[in-house]
Amino acid sequence: MNPSYFLELLNRSAIGLQETFTQTWGLLYLQTSQVFSDLYADLRHYYRGSSVNLEEVLNEFWARLLEKLFYQANKQYSISEDYLECVSKQIETLRPFGDTPRAMKLMVTRTFVAARSFVQGLKVSGDVVRKVSQVKLSPVCMRAMMRMTYCPHCRGMASARPCANYCSNVMKGCLANQADLNTEWRHLAETMMQVAGRFDGPTGVDSVVLSIHSHISEAMFTMTDNLQSINSKLFQVCGSIREGGASSAGSDDIMKKEKVTVEDKSETSAKTIDKLVSDVTVSLRDMQPYWVSLPSVLCSDRVATGSGAEDKCWNGMNRDDASGSGSGACADNSCPRAPRLVVPVTDRPSLYPYLPENRKVKSSGAGHIAPCGAAYLLPLLLLLLRR
Repeated sequence: MNPSYFLELLNRSAIGLQETFTQTWGLLYLQTSQVFSDLYADLRHYYRGSSVNLEEVLNEFWARLLEKLFYQANKQYSISEDYLECVSKQIETLRPFGDTPRAMKLMVTRTFVAARSFVQGLKVSGDVVRKVSQVKLSPVCMRAMMRMTYCPHCRGMASARPCANYCSNVMKGCLANQADLNTEWRHLAETMMQVAGRFDGPTGVDSVVLSIHSHISEAMFTMTDNLQSINSKLFQVCGSIREGGASSAGSDDIMKKEKVTVEDKSETSAKTIDKLVSDVTVSLRDMQPYWVSLPSVLCSDRVATGSGAEDKCWNGMNRDDASGSGSGACADNSCPRAPRLVVPVTDRPSLYPYLPENRKVKSSGAGHIAPCGAAYLLPLLLLLLRR
């Protein structure tokens, strides 16, 4: 899945909000537009990997929106910053936006955590492959590779290719430590496929991101419908305020707003996300046997094949039947298991940014760290699947 796809969705959502709110809320939107711009900016920062707390971002957004709407609805009064702070502190008690903030927090947090974790999982997978491929082979393996590849030339058998079993033995011995990554690697791929499967449908990425403005607008209408009651309760808690503002038409202006129906574009993008999920699932499934299949992949284009291609193949000491066992290939310990592959500690800090910062994830009991960081994201991804 292209990491830019999610950012494109966010941009479309922000544009949708601007178009809808300009028609629905008019001047009120222009006077509060910075609140919405800041929300989308924070969501982009989180997705790109910044240490942004989504719950705090959303709580701050609703508190600021309440302040702005209260101020605009009561412009005939002289309202201080301290009074607005008192207003915002009553958001949990009064619930002026109804149940929308809680529902939206649940949807947005789940979707954004999944999207960011998934993209980071793809990056970590690439980092693991890159780091492991940079680890040098041991001298023993280098000698075995040289013997398998070049010794036939020295023996006057330049046309002889390695026997299939001989090549497989050498490669499996030299790549045995890479094969040890197989279990955690498969686990990572399987978990990411399950997360990818949640990106479509009514609670998927497209639906959630493209409906953000609809939820916010609905919450604003909930407040305007109950504005007199909310004002009365706020005046009671925060104290009375004296007149002296710019205009007395603020409350009437807000109360006159009517809902505007805007075309839902989430269905249009459903086919796109379906294809992206399908493509990435196929890629993840193909990458599952990556480490254990390396020996056969590397041998596929260098071994003797076919009955008519060559009469004999090289088994490490002499010619042998191409279909034979390659006897003698490892008789002199020419393809032993390599020393255990360990990524140096100094190479590991570059993987640390992908460790989940969420406290719930840290306390999920996942204390095992897989080789080369392949499972750094597994606790987070598994937590998402349990929600």
